[in-house]
Amino acid sequence: MSEYQLYTLPNGIRIAHKQVTHTKIVHCGIMLDIGSRDEQPHQAGLAHFWEHMAFKGTKKRKAYHIINSLEAVGGELNAYTTKEKICFYASILDNYFEKAIDLLTDITFNSVFPEKQLEVERGVILEEMSMYLDSPEDAIQDEFDTVVFPNHQLGVNILGTVESVKAFTREDFQKFIDENLDTEKIVVSVVGNLDFKKVVSVAQKFLNDIPFKKTTRQRISPLEYTAKEEVVEKSNNQAHVAIGRPSFALNHPSRLPFFALVNLLGGPGMNSRFNLSLREKHGLVYQIEASYTSYLDTGMFAIFFGTDPQNLNKSLKLVDKELYNLKNKSLGQIQLKTLKEQLKGQLAMSEESKQGYMLMMAKSLLDLDRVETIVKIFDDIDNITNPVLMELANEMFDSSLLSRMIYK
Repeated sequence: MSEYQLYTLPNGIRIAHKQVTHTKIVHCGIMLDIGSRDEQPHQAGLAHFWEHMAFKGTKKRKAYHIINSLEAVGGELNAYTTKEKICFYASILDNYFEKAIDLLTDITFNSVFPEKQLEVERGVILEEMSMYLDSPEDAIQDEFDTVVFPNHQLGVNILGTVESVKAFTREDFQKFIDENLDTEKIVVSVVGNLDFKKVVSVAQKFLNDIPFKKTTRQRISPLEYTAKEEVVEKSNNQAHVAIGRPSFALNHPSRLPFFALVNLLGGPGMNSRFNLSLREKHGLVYQIEASYTSYLDTGMFAIFFGTDPQNLNKSLKLVDKELYNLKNKSLGQIQLKTLKEQLKGQLAMSEESKQGYMLMMAKSLLDLDRVETIVKIFDDIDNITNPVLMELANEMFDSSLLSRMIYK
């Protein structure tokens, strides 16, 4: 793909576009630098609820018209909420691009949160919460956030609590938006075979009249971390385990080498060390993963797996063994080269997803004020050395600093 182009509207909203040929589909989205961590304690779940309610009615569209608008011409409309972002996005035939931007702008900025729909969606979200609670592999991931980030919004479930969801009113949504909306922290991202002038012209048509808004919001960093262990009695067929700790923030120089280390340990490849040991060699797990998520001012490293309760202690010892090996045994040159090439391949394949690239481009501009080229990322990967990996392993896999949560 060629380099992206950028244009800033008078209200501060940025338009990012990457033109790709040989496609009739355009992927576009509006991403806001607002997420669940921006909620006050009594607002837990409000950002996610807002994402749902955006589809339920605007000043000029009923819920049916929002749902049907793009679907009727073969398109898709979707949204998601994370700890730090809300995004509304669509994929559509390129001749309906203007229609998509019109709709995305409308649901992002003109929602009216109708009372009747509010009550219906409240029930939907409560059912969504019940679904997660009935799935221990999902529940432990959400609950483990609270262990790593206690007494902080990063540790609160994005869905909120039953009490908070039941209490929200229309006024709560508008107040939350007024407190957090900042037009200089909004990116409209577009990937498709469209001329940049066309993209800017359409964006101007629908977004120029959005008034400039600046927030005084200040994100509060998590408190000092203390490792802990929690064992929760559950009537499940499996024991479920979460192990982890805070890690590196978005702009930290160790972010990429640590990501490589986590990828080696328990990334998506079937040849990850955890998978080869606990699944392929010993048959103790169906799935085991290690993940690293970076935020504005911190990050989170975590390991998740489920196993038969009788195999719990053996599985934990094997996890500890793999962590020990990375702390004490340097990779061979072939192993290091394989790690780098595998990581490059995974990143290149993720860039091949045009929708994924559209979302990544918006997030990168909001978080880093840039979108790094694949060539630059590959160069940074090539510069990762064994001493750096071992130093990171000893820093991040120190057993005295790893928290554990066990469902059994």
